[in-house]
Amino acid sequence: MNFAERVERVEPSATLAISTLAGELEAEGADVVDLSVGEPDFPTPENIVEAGKDAMDAGHTGYTASNGIAELREAIAAKLDGDGLDYSPEEIIVTPGGKQALFETFQTLIDEGDEVCLLDPAWVSYEAMAKLAGGSLSRVDLAAHDFQLEPALDDLAESVSDDTELLVVNSPSNPSGAVYSDAALESVRDLAVEHDMTVISDEIYKEITYGVEPRSLGTLDGMGGRTVTINGFSKAYSMTGWRLGYLAAPEELVSQAGKLQSHSVSSATNFVQHAGIEALENTDRAVVQMTEAFEERRDLLADLLADHGIEVSKPEGAFYMMVPVDEDDQGWCEDALEGPHVATTPGSAFGTPGYARFSYANSQERIREAVERLANDGFL
Repeated sequence: MNFAERVERVEPSATLAISTLAGELEAEGADVVDLSVGEPDFPTPENIVEAGKDAMDAGHTGYTASNGIAELREAIAAKLDGDGLDYSPEEIIVTPGGKQALFETFQTLIDEGDEVCLLDPAWVSYEAMAKLAGGSLSRVDLAAHDFQLEPALDDLAESVSDDTELLVVNSPSNPSGAVYSDAALESVRDLAVEHDMTVISDEIYKEITYGVEPRSLGTLDGMGGRTVTINGFSKAYSMTGWRLGYLAAPEELVSQAGKLQSHSVSSATNFVQHAGIEALENTDRAVVQMTEAFEERRDLLADLLADHGIEVSKPEGAFYMMVPVDEDDQGWCEDALEGPHVATTPGSAFGTPGYARFSYANSQERIREAVERLANDGFL
């Protein structure tokens, strides 16, 4: 067969590849401590599950409007309004997961040769989505600046130009957990206005933060018309398998991206959208409880690593930590999985070699066991 060049430009997801290998080892009987997965280990809150069941019982199992049911888009608009963002329900597309919202945005904005700027370490699928759309990449290394954007603003200014079509900002960040300062975001605004760039503000971890309040880029003067705000339900509400996300953007972009949705996935699942309303309106306490548990695990992991002489940048959001490992981070992660059976994700997958991403979406007991195994086998 002859395959499309756009597909051959990209590699399979490194995070899913590690999870697959871990699953194969577990199927062989190995006890794998999985610190690679980007998935909360908590069950979906019961009120959301019941809302989904009730929606099915009420017959909400057919097609919906492609951009999403009106009630959910209204609830999303109200949530965004609480964050200081002014979007109407008509400026929102409900998607099957936040990843679909990102994919539609890249496909809508990027033509062959258009430049996309990423802040490294960057979530693995940004690069793939840019390449699938035919885009070229410029990258800014934040690892040398403790994963923060503010000290790297000069580097960012050198990496963007009038030829840059799109800048992707993910705060809190996957994989570093960094939350970018207001000053950094204001500088992003200045550069976006100067070079007439569109900015994706990926806020999928916005509700999972520790003592900080991340700001939405779209709230800044001059950014309302050039920001695509993307979020979803997978992380904050532990709804990964429900596949529910959304994008909010100026109506002209929504009109164009809506074509992609209508000709591909049609719409997000009907009864899942009804469960999404319940998540937004009645689940705040559960989100707080999950976040408090993540914070305790973050502190535990940082302390355990410090006991072995490894100092890490303490994340202010999400549930990941970038840990310095061998220069061959891919080999380190593979050996750590095949030896002590601890699954982590190589930093090179995110554009930052020499690190491994540890996910602390696991119990304190298993986090302790993972560090102990790695230390006993000489990996720390």
